[in-house]
Amino acid sequence: MRIDIISVVPEMLESPLGCSILKRACDKGLAELHVHNLRDYSTNKHRKVDDYPFGGEAGMIIQIEPVDRCISALKAQRDYDEVIFTAPDGEQFNQKMANSLSLLNNIIILCGHYKGIDYRIREHLITKEISVGDYVLTGGEMPAAMIADAIVRLIPGAMGDEQSALSDSFQDNLLEGPIYTRPAVYKGWEVPQILLSGHEAKIAEWKHEQSLERTRRLRPDLLQ
Repeated sequence: MRIDIISVVPEMLESPLGCSILKRACDKGLAELHVHNLRDYSTNKHRKVDDYPFGGEAGMIIQIEPVDRCISALKAQRDYDEVIFTAPDGEQFNQKMANSLSLLNNIIILCGHYKGIDYRIREHLITKEISVGDYVLTGGEMPAAMIADAIVRLIPGAMGDEQSALSDSFQDNLLEGPIYTRPAVYKGWEVPQILLSGHEAKIAEWKHEQSLERTRRLRPDLLQ
């Protein structure tokens, strides 16, 4: 899988994309992560990529020309399955969407910044708009890193234990149940005895019951 991320501030992505599972997946050749500075595609001598909005609204707007030039340059080299824009008003990102995107080959993610982007970009160049929550951030860089992380970790071989991802919260619309490790007793706080019993069927049943209970209590909307 290849993910190309377009940003006005690419340095914001250096650390999150260069660590842990993302880095290991790239080192193994399972994924490619490329960050492109939108200013490299500006025709302005000052590398400016934003301008004032028509209509007099406050804030600055990312222009369509540098975005079109960047996306066109990438598309000239390969086919892309999706061109994603990280937007507060996009479709809510969830595990089901991450699972689906992890099956694709090539993805472009455009990070918003400033007041927003020229709406013609969304009308003509973007194929999917994704939101990571009902709040507004300085830019789309962190959401892009979150989306990339959620996708790449699902690629077979990216994680040391592939079965671990299958038991994560939201994979079956349930929250993950409580998990414990050694020591079995700490300051008088004990691990549930069922987990020490060695009875796999009863342990599986207990874990499922705990997942249901936590989901009912914390996220009842998932059970609807």
